[in-house]
Amino acid sequence: MTSPELFLGLISGTSADAIDVALVAFDPAPRLIAAQAAVYPPNLRPRVLALARETAEINLDELGTLDVELGHAFADAALALLAREKLAPSAVHGLGSHGQTVRHKPSLAAAYTLQLGDPNVIAERTGITTVGDFRRRDIAAGGQAAPLVPGLHAALLADAAEERVVLNLGGIANITVLPRDPAAPLAGFDTGPANCLLDAWSLQQRGLGCDAGGAWAAQGRVDEALLAQMLAEPYFAQTGPKSSGREVFNMDWLRRQLDGRSIEPVDVQATLLALSARSVAAAIRRDAPQAQRVLACGGGVHNAALMAALATALAPVPVLSTASCGIDPDYVEAMAFAWLARQRLLGLPGNRADVTGARGPRVLGAVYFGS
Repeated sequence: MTSPELFLGLISGTSADAIDVALVAFDPAPRLIAAQAAVYPPNLRPRVLALARETAEINLDELGTLDVELGHAFADAALALLAREKLAPSAVHGLGSHGQTVRHKPSLAAAYTLQLGDPNVIAERTGITTVGDFRRRDIAAGGQAAPLVPGLHAALLADAAEERVVLNLGGIANITVLPRDPAAPLAGFDTGPANCLLDAWSLQQRGLGCDAGGAWAAQGRVDEALLAQMLAEPYFAQTGPKSSGREVFNMDWLRRQLDGRSIEPVDVQATLLALSARSVAAAIRRDAPQAQRVLACGGGVHNAALMAALATALAPVPVLSTASCGIDPDYVEAMAFAWLARQRLLGLPGNRADVTGARGPRVLGAVYFGS
């Protein structure tokens, strides 16, 4: 019996708190074999977040050294999972590394996106053929370069019996609308903040990098006037294709919203949670009015208060974790970059132009051959 192809997928998301690693078998459908999250070395995350600030001054030496250091961190994460699974790197056919986004500007006249984590270092350290730089070809073709996971969502979670929405609750939330007809176009885009503002406000006010389970937000009261002002942000009214990140939804944005208001910090947190839930719900109602099920993945799945708010905002449409379909919600995005690496090595498109707005399907990523 032929052994399935094995690929690794690596990503650190908007929150920049850990590197998710997924070992995926293709036989030929994708199947998660093993996964783990590697916490960033303590000296890296503050530097990533500092560089990602809209007002950051770019020091070329810092940019270059951080790129290399992140490459080593990604290589360490991949090798640690293989060691845990007692697998030699030679057993892995390829590795897809998304890297760490530090800037995403797809709407500029000279549009660009920048991910760090040098794939040369990863290929050299692991000996595995590595695919990186997945987003820039889509931007060159006029697309948003995001989201890139809908192709995997369709492969894993589409169902001919019902229209579904896959909701990723990372730092930024994004949706993929999966029609019942597999030949029909997909839709998908970033809806706005999921965890990024919740985490940033918790860190500033309590010194805690996240509000575990949404327990702090649940103690507060939603300030409806503040929420209405936040929901007036023009990004929410835009239709897809569109993508966003810390470039829009950051602490400077929040400070502008709070200017002149006297609100208890816990009530701000409750209002931010309501912002995430209601902006997601509004996007789904507008762009997927026939959806019969919402399947959520990403770190926000573990925020019980956020999941409850989403369930209320989207009722009677059920909101469930992808775990209900046997898919670990913590590693869907990492699996996507294993899938994208395989697509690249097969010479197949990785983007969905109907989602990103690119001029057509494109083979994504650059290949760095292993030893």
